[in-house]
Amino acid sequence: MPKVSVLTSCYNSNPEYLKAHIESILNQTYQDFEYILLNDSPENKEIETIIKSYNDKRIIYVENEKNLGIAESRNRLLQLSKGEYIANCDHDDVSFSYRLEKEVDYLDKNPDTGVVSGNFIINFNNKSISHYPQTDYDIKTNLVVRGCVVLHTASMIRKSVLIENNIKWEKEYEPADDYRLWSRLIDKTEFCNLPEPLVVYRVHENNTTKSTYNRMKERETKIKNYLYRQYPYTAQLSSKEAWIKLFGFIPFIKKKIYGNNVKYQLLGFLTLFKSIK
Repeated sequence: MPKVSVLTSCYNSNPEYLKAHIESILNQTYQDFEYILLNDSPENKEIETIIKSYNDKRIIYVENEKNLGIAESRNRLLQLSKGEYIANCDHDDVSFSYRLEKEVDYLDKNPDTGVVSGNFIINFNNKSISHYPQTDYDIKTNLVVRGCVVLHTASMIRKSVLIENNIKWEKEYEPADDYRLWSRLIDKTEFCNLPEPLVVYRVHENNTTKSTYNRMKERETKIKNYLYRQYPYTAQLSSKEAWIKLFGFIPFIKKKIYGNNVKYQLLGFLTLFKSIK
Protein backbone atom coordinates (compact mmCIF):
# COMPACT_ATOMS: atom_id res chain seq x y z
CA MET A 1 0.00 0.00 0.00
CA PRO A 2 1.45 3.41 -0.93
CA LYS A 3 2.35 5.91 1.77
CA VAL A 4 0.97 8.85 -0.22
CA SER A 5 -2.01 9.34 -2.50
CA VAL A 6 -1.55 12.22 -4.92
CA LEU A 7 -4.99 13.52 -5.89
CA THR A 8 -5.82 15.67 -8.92
CA SER A 9 -9.20 16.68 -10.30
CA CYS A 10 -9.23 17.74 -13.96
CA TYR A 11 -11.84 19.90 -15.64
CA ASN A 12 -11.31 20.86 -19.30
CA SER A 13 -7.62 21.07 -18.57
CA ASN A 14 -5.23 22.96 -20.83
CA PRO A 15 -3.27 20.10 -22.46
CA GLU A 16 0.16 21.67 -22.03
CA TYR A 17 -0.52 22.64 -18.43
CA LEU A 18 -1.80 19.15 -17.65
CA LYS A 19 1.28 17.49 -19.15
CA ALA A 20 3.61 19.74 -17.16
CA HIS A 21 1.61 19.01 -14.02
CA ILE A 22 1.72 15.23 -14.51
CA GLU A 23 5.43 15.20 -15.27
CA SER A 24 6.21 17.25 -12.16
CA ILE A 25 4.53 14.57 -10.03
CA LEU A 26 6.12 11.61 -11.79
CA ASN A 27 9.56 13.21 -11.38
CA GLN A 28 9.33 13.65 -7.62
CA THR A 29 12.33 12.62 -5.52
CA TYR A 30 9.86 10.78 -3.26
CA GLN A 31 8.40 7.84 -5.16
CA ASP A 32 6.16 5.83 -2.81
CA PHE A 33 2.80 7.12 -4.02
CA GLU A 34 -0.27 6.36 -6.06
CA TYR A 35 -1.43 9.08 -8.43
CA ILE A 36 -5.17 9.34 -8.94
CA LEU A 37 -6.38 11.68 -11.67
CA LEU A 38 -10.11 12.25 -11.92
CA ASN A 39 -11.71 13.69 -15.05
CA ASP A 40 -14.66 15.88 -14.02
CA SER A 41 -15.33 16.77 -17.67
CA PRO A 42 -15.94 13.24 -19.02
CA GLU A 43 -16.98 14.52 -22.44
CA ASN A 44 -13.42 15.82 -22.87
CA LYS A 45 -11.66 12.71 -24.17
CA GLU A 46 -8.37 14.54 -24.73
CA ILE A 47 -7.79 14.53 -20.95
CA GLU A 48 -8.13 10.74 -20.86
CA THR A 49 -5.78 10.38 -23.84
CA ILE A 50 -3.12 12.57 -22.24
CA ILE A 51 -3.24 10.82 -18.86
CA LYS A 52 -3.18 7.32 -20.36
CA SER A 53 -0.22 8.23 -22.57
CA TYR A 54 2.01 8.06 -19.50
CA ASN A 55 3.08 4.49 -18.98
CA ASP A 56 3.43 4.59 -15.23
CA LYS A 57 1.84 1.98 -12.96
CA ARG A 58 1.28 4.55 -10.21
CA ILE A 59 -1.26 6.42 -12.34
CA ILE A 60 -4.93 5.61 -11.77
CA TYR A 61 -7.40 7.26 -14.16
CA VAL A 62 -11.06 7.67 -13.19
CA GLU A 63 -13.85 9.85 -14.51
CA ASN A 64 -17.17 11.11 -13.24
CA GLU A 65 -20.27 10.11 -15.16
CA LYS A 66 -21.19 13.79 -15.18
CA ASN A 67 -19.63 17.02 -13.93
CA LEU A 68 -19.80 17.10 -10.12
CA GLY A 69 -17.74 20.18 -9.31
CA ILE A 70 -14.50 20.48 -7.40
CA ALA A 71 -15.70 19.67 -3.85
CA GLU A 72 -17.51 16.44 -4.72
CA SER A 73 -14.65 15.42 -7.02
CA ARG A 74 -12.17 15.93 -4.18
CA ASN A 75 -14.35 13.84 -1.90
CA ARG A 76 -14.47 11.05 -4.48
CA LEU A 77 -10.69 11.17 -4.78
CA LEU A 78 -10.40 10.96 -1.00
CA GLN A 79 -12.68 7.93 -0.97
CA LEU A 80 -10.59 6.21 -3.65
CA SER A 81 -7.27 6.94 -1.98
CA LYS A 82 -5.30 4.28 -0.11
CA GLY A 83 -2.41 6.33 1.24
CA GLU A 84 -1.74 7.44 4.80
CA TYR A 85 -1.15 10.96 3.51
CA ILE A 86 -3.01 12.71 0.69
CA ALA A 87 -1.26 15.29 -1.46
CA ASN A 88 -3.58 17.72 -3.22
CA CYS A 89 -2.54 19.05 -6.63
CA ASP A 90 -4.44 21.27 -9.06
CA HIS A 91 -4.32 20.17 -12.68
CA ASP A 92 -2.65 23.34 -13.94
CA ASP A 93 0.06 23.79 -11.28
CA VAL A 94 3.56 22.35 -11.16
CA SER A 95 5.18 20.82 -8.07
CA PHE A 96 8.89 21.20 -7.40
CA SER A 97 10.68 17.84 -7.41
CA TYR A 98 11.34 17.91 -3.64
CA ARG A 99 7.78 18.76 -2.63
CA LEU A 100 6.46 15.34 -1.60
CA GLU A 101 9.72 14.36 0.08
CA LYS A 102 9.74 17.44 2.30
CA GLU A 103 6.08 17.12 3.24
CA VAL A 104 6.27 13.41 4.05
CA ASP A 105 9.39 14.01 6.13
CA TYR A 106 7.63 16.74 8.11
CA LEU A 107 4.49 14.72 8.81
CA ASP A 108 6.56 11.67 9.78
CA LYS A 109 8.51 13.74 12.31
CA ASN A 110 5.52 15.72 13.63
CA PRO A 111 2.64 13.36 14.46
CA ASP A 112 0.49 16.17 15.91
CA THR A 113 0.48 17.97 12.56
CA GLY A 114 -2.32 17.02 10.20
CA VAL A 115 -1.81 19.61 7.46
CA VAL A 116 1.45 20.75 5.88
CA SER A 117 1.73 23.11 2.92
CA GLY A 118 4.18 25.81 1.89
CA ASN A 119 4.92 28.84 -0.19
CA PHE A 120 4.63 29.18 -3.95
CA ILE A 121 5.95 31.01 -6.99
CA ILE A 122 3.46 32.73 -9.28
CA ASN A 123 3.93 31.60 -12.89
CA PHE A 124 7.25 30.57 -14.39
CA ASN A 125 8.29 34.00 -15.60
CA ASN A 126 7.45 35.74 -12.35
CA LYS A 127 9.68 35.52 -9.29
CA SER A 128 6.94 36.68 -6.93
CA ILE A 129 7.03 34.33 -3.93
CA SER A 130 4.28 34.13 -1.34
CA HIS A 131 5.15 34.44 2.33
CA TYR A 132 2.50 32.59 4.26
CA PRO A 133 2.74 32.27 8.08
CA GLN A 134 4.63 29.13 9.08
CA THR A 135 3.77 28.19 12.66
CA ASP A 136 0.56 26.56 13.84
CA TYR A 137 -0.43 29.58 15.97
CA ASP A 138 0.22 32.13 13.23
CA ILE A 139 -1.56 30.06 10.59
CA LYS A 140 -4.68 29.60 12.71
CA THR A 141 -4.72 33.26 13.75
CA ASN A 142 -4.46 34.32 10.11
CA LEU A 143 -7.15 31.86 9.04
CA VAL A 144 -9.51 33.65 11.41
CA VAL A 145 -8.63 37.28 10.70
CA ARG A 146 -7.06 37.29 7.24
CA GLY A 147 -8.36 34.42 5.13
CA CYS A 148 -7.02 31.31 3.44
CA VAL A 149 -3.29 31.18 4.20
CA VAL A 150 -2.83 27.48 3.43
CA LEU A 151 -2.37 26.77 -0.27
CA HIS A 152 -4.53 23.78 -1.16
CA THR A 153 -2.63 22.81 -4.31
CA ALA A 154 0.57 22.53 -2.24
CA SER A 155 -0.98 20.78 0.75
CA MET A 156 -0.52 17.32 2.21
CA ILE A 157 -3.07 16.08 4.77
CA ARG A 158 -2.92 13.23 7.23
CA LYS A 159 -5.89 11.24 5.95
CA SER A 160 -6.87 9.96 9.41
CA VAL A 161 -7.59 13.52 10.57
CA LEU A 162 -10.31 13.86 7.93
CA ILE A 163 -11.76 10.39 8.39
CA GLU A 164 -11.84 10.39 12.20
CA ASN A 165 -13.53 13.81 12.32
CA ASN A 166 -15.86 13.16 9.37
CA ILE A 167 -14.63 16.29 7.60
CA LYS A 168 -14.89 16.65 3.84
CA TRP A 169 -14.91 19.35 1.20
CA GLU A 170 -18.31 21.08 1.14
CA LYS A 171 -19.99 21.89 -2.17
CA GLU A 172 -21.97 24.84 -0.79
CA TYR A 173 -18.68 26.68 -0.13
CA GLU A 174 -17.23 26.33 -3.64
CA PRO A 175 -14.94 27.81 -4.84
CA ALA A 176 -13.70 28.51 -1.27
CA ASP A 177 -14.19 24.90 -0.18
CA ASP A 178 -10.49 24.64 0.68
CA TYR A 179 -10.75 27.58 3.12
CA ARG A 180 -13.83 25.95 4.63
CA LEU A 181 -11.89 22.70 5.08
CA TRP A 182 -9.06 24.47 6.94
CA SER A 183 -11.56 26.38 9.09
CA ARG A 184 -13.11 23.13 10.28
CA LEU A 185 -9.70 21.63 11.05
CA ILE A 186 -8.51 24.49 13.28
CA ASP A 187 -9.48 22.75 16.52
CA LYS A 188 -8.77 19.25 15.21
CA THR A 189 -5.08 19.28 14.31
CA GLU A 190 -1.93 21.39 13.89
CA PHE A 191 -0.83 23.18 10.72
CA CYS A 192 2.53 24.03 9.20
CA ASN A 193 3.63 25.97 6.14
CA LEU A 194 7.16 25.08 5.06
CA PRO A 195 9.27 28.16 4.28
CA GLU A 196 10.35 27.18 0.77
CA PRO A 197 8.15 27.32 -2.33
CA LEU A 198 6.65 23.91 -3.12
CA VAL A 199 4.72 24.66 -6.31
CA VAL A 200 4.50 27.01 -9.25
CA TYR A 201 0.98 28.41 -9.12
CA ARG A 202 -0.35 29.37 -12.53
CA VAL A 203 -2.41 32.53 -12.89
CA HIS A 204 -4.34 32.60 -16.16
CA GLU A 205 -7.72 33.61 -17.53
CA ASN A 206 -9.31 30.23 -16.88
CA ASN A 207 -8.32 30.02 -13.21
CA THR A 208 -11.28 29.08 -11.02
CA THR A 209 -10.32 31.90 -8.67
CA LYS A 210 -10.45 34.49 -11.45
CA SER A 211 -13.62 33.23 -13.15
CA THR A 212 -15.62 32.98 -9.90
CA TYR A 213 -14.17 35.95 -8.01
CA ASN A 214 -17.45 37.39 -6.67
CA ARG A 215 -18.74 34.05 -5.48
CA MET A 216 -15.35 33.34 -3.89
CA LYS A 217 -15.52 36.56 -1.86
CA GLU A 218 -19.09 35.82 -0.79
CA ARG A 219 -18.12 32.35 0.47
CA GLU A 220 -15.00 33.69 2.19
CA THR A 221 -17.11 36.23 4.06
CA LYS A 222 -19.45 33.45 5.18
CA ILE A 223 -16.50 31.40 6.46
CA LYS A 224 -14.97 34.37 8.27
CA ASN A 225 -18.26 35.08 10.01
CA TYR A 226 -18.29 31.46 11.16
CA LEU A 227 -14.71 31.76 12.43
CA TYR A 228 -15.38 35.02 14.25
CA ARG A 229 -18.22 33.32 16.10
CA GLN A 230 -16.10 30.28 16.90
CA TYR A 231 -12.95 32.15 17.90
CA PRO A 232 -13.90 35.73 18.90
CA TYR A 233 -11.05 36.01 21.39
CA THR A 234 -8.49 35.08 18.73
CA ALA A 235 -9.92 37.65 16.36
CA GLN A 236 -9.62 40.40 18.98
CA LEU A 237 -6.10 39.49 20.07
CA SER A 238 -4.67 39.11 16.59
CA SER A 239 -5.68 42.56 15.35
CA LYS A 240 -3.61 45.37 16.84
CA GLU A 241 -3.71 49.00 15.80
CA ALA A 242 -1.49 51.99 16.48
CA TRP A 243 -1.27 55.49 15.01
CA ILE A 244 1.83 57.20 13.66
CA LYS A 245 1.21 60.86 14.46
CA LEU A 246 2.29 63.89 12.47
CA PHE A 247 4.06 66.45 14.65
CA GLY A 248 3.48 64.10 17.53
CA PHE A 249 -0.27 64.70 17.85
CA ILE A 250 -2.07 64.53 14.45
CA PRO A 251 -3.17 60.94 13.59
CA PHE A 252 -1.60 60.37 10.18
CA ILE A 253 -0.82 56.71 9.43
CA LYS A 254 -2.52 53.73 11.06
CA LYS A 255 -0.41 50.62 11.64
CA LYS A 256 -2.54 47.45 11.72
CA ILE A 257 -1.07 44.09 12.75
CA TYR A 258 -2.79 40.82 11.80
CA GLY A 259 -0.83 37.81 13.04
CA ASN A 260 2.60 38.28 11.42
CA ASN A 261 1.38 40.74 8.77
CA VAL A 262 1.56 44.51 9.04
CA LYS A 263 -0.52 47.00 7.04
CA TYR A 264 0.09 50.77 6.93
CA GLN A 265 -2.91 52.95 6.07
CA LEU A 266 -2.90 56.68 5.32
CA LEU A 267 -5.52 58.39 7.50
CA GLY A 268 -6.68 54.95 8.60
CA PHE A 269 -8.26 53.73 5.37
CA LEU A 270 -5.92 54.16 2.33
CA THR A 271 -3.45 51.25 2.29
CA LEU A 272 0.08 52.43 1.56
CA PHE A 273 1.90 49.10 1.77
CA LYS A 274 2.01 45.77 3.55
CA SER A 275 4.94 43.96 5.14
CA ILE A 276 5.84 40.84 7.10
CA LYS A 277 6.94 41.11 10.71
